[in-house]
This record gives sequence, C-alpha cells and structure tokens, in this order.
Amino acid sequence: MSVLFPKVPKPREWDYRPIYFDKEKEARKDKKLARLHHGAFREEHEKNMTELRKKKQSRLVFWLVLLGLLIFAFYFIL
Repeated sequence: MSVLFPKVPKPREWDYRPIYFDKEKEARKDKKLARLHHGAFREEHEKNMTELRKKKQSRLVFWLVLLGLLIFAFYFIL
C-alpha cells in the first residue's frame, strides 16, 4: 500500500440511454408471452399429432382409391 498515493476508486460514470416506447416491439412481446402459458407444449403436441393423423389417413385413402382404380382397369382390360 502506497503512503504517498493511496488508491482511490474512480467514481461510477453516468451511462444513460433513453428508453423509447416501441408499439410493435411491445405487441410482439405480449404475443410471445401469451403463447407461453401452462400446457402450451402439450397443446401444440396434440395439435401436431392430430394433423399428422389426418395427413396419414388422407394418404391412405388416396392409395386405396388408386389401387382400386388400377384393379378395376386391369379387370376390364384383360
């Protein structure tokens, strides 16, 4: 420790940045917080699973109809 020049901490500097109100940013933040409620992940998962089931079912119906048409066409052609 120095006797002639003691260490004195510098005073804190003034760091001021004004905060401006941004309506769009606030709307985005509110929308994001509204999505994050209790059970949101479960609801999204159930929604995705029902869409996946519908997609699989429609694909199955398409292939069954196509197979039926092919069998019908070969029956009358041969």
